[in-house]
Amino acid sequence: MTGPAVAILLSTYNGARFLTAQLDSFLTQSYPNWVLVWRDDGSSDGSVAVVREFAARTGAGRCVESVSSGPHLGAAHSFLTLLSECQGYELIAFADQDDVWLPEKLQHAVQRIGQEGEQAVLYCARQLLVDAELQGAKLSAAHGNPLGFPACLTQNIANGNTLVMNQAAAALVVNMGQPEGTIHDWWSYIVVSACGGKVIFDERPQVLYRLHKANLIGKARPLPLRALAALRRGPGVYMTMMRRHADALAAHAGLLPPQTRRSLKRIQAALDGGVLPRLKALSCPRLRRSTKLENLLFAYWFISEKPMTAASKLAARQSPLPLPHWAPREHKAAE
Repeated sequence: MTGPAVAILLSTYNGARFLTAQLDSFLTQSYPNWVLVWRDDGSSDGSVAVVREFAARTGAGRCVESVSSGPHLGAAHSFLTLLSECQGYELIAFADQDDVWLPEKLQHAVQRIGQEGEQAVLYCARQLLVDAELQGAKLSAAHGNPLGFPACLTQNIANGNTLVMNQAAAALVVNMGQPEGTIHDWWSYIVVSACGGKVIFDERPQVLYRLHKANLIGKARPLPLRALAALRRGPGVYMTMMRRHADALAAHAGLLPPQTRRSLKRIQAALDGGVLPRLKALSCPRLRRSTKLENLLFAYWFISEKPMTAASKLAARQSPLPLPHWAPREHKAAE
């Protein structure tokens, strides 16, 4: 096989109903040089049997079960465990268990990443939103500027089911560890952006993103309705995750370029301060979300959140969070 080897990372959890369609879509890829590396995250249905049957069909060496397979870690930890186990591969792709990949997905990612040389590169793309039967396709939102840091702290544009990284980017993510409550795709986007890597957002859809009744997130709703839901939730979980992501980056400041360190310091001071330092932080270039409506809500939350006491800051950075709106749906389909 020619071209760089791609490790497709798949974490399964009670997803037997849709797994076969996703696995079969790997076989239709126009780019042939891939290996599936998977771990089961404590399924109680037939997920393990489905993947093992697929492995038997595809032949020796095409499908590798992780040595860590079995214990329930949660989606983010499970995927990042796989990532740490696959550092030898030239490219690494995340895969959700209930989607379907379009045939050119890997080919497009390999081509785009290959144009960027040896720097750390993260590729992601738009999706076609479909129902449980893969019908009614609608194109997901576009994401123009701003991309990268510090926009990555305000919003995740790197949907995990489209995300592909090169070896340099994957090494950065593994070396950074992970903050409590994060998800693998957003954290990967944050790390690569903060460390000065290249983020590519492909406007061509690459995945059929299956939205079904068991989804806890990912339901296709118009932007105004999503904004209203966000207002009802309030800023608590969102601002807590911003603190945790910022603190995790600061703990590895030596990996960050000088401009990132300066912007991060200003953002951390704002998160720990009152209105004036927060207004100052909003002057940071690219501390923005994608749309005007989203950005208005972000600015309101960022400025209006009440200053925290030392005790409440510690609790917010360490305590478990309720299910956030960005929680990884692929591990929630059967819960």
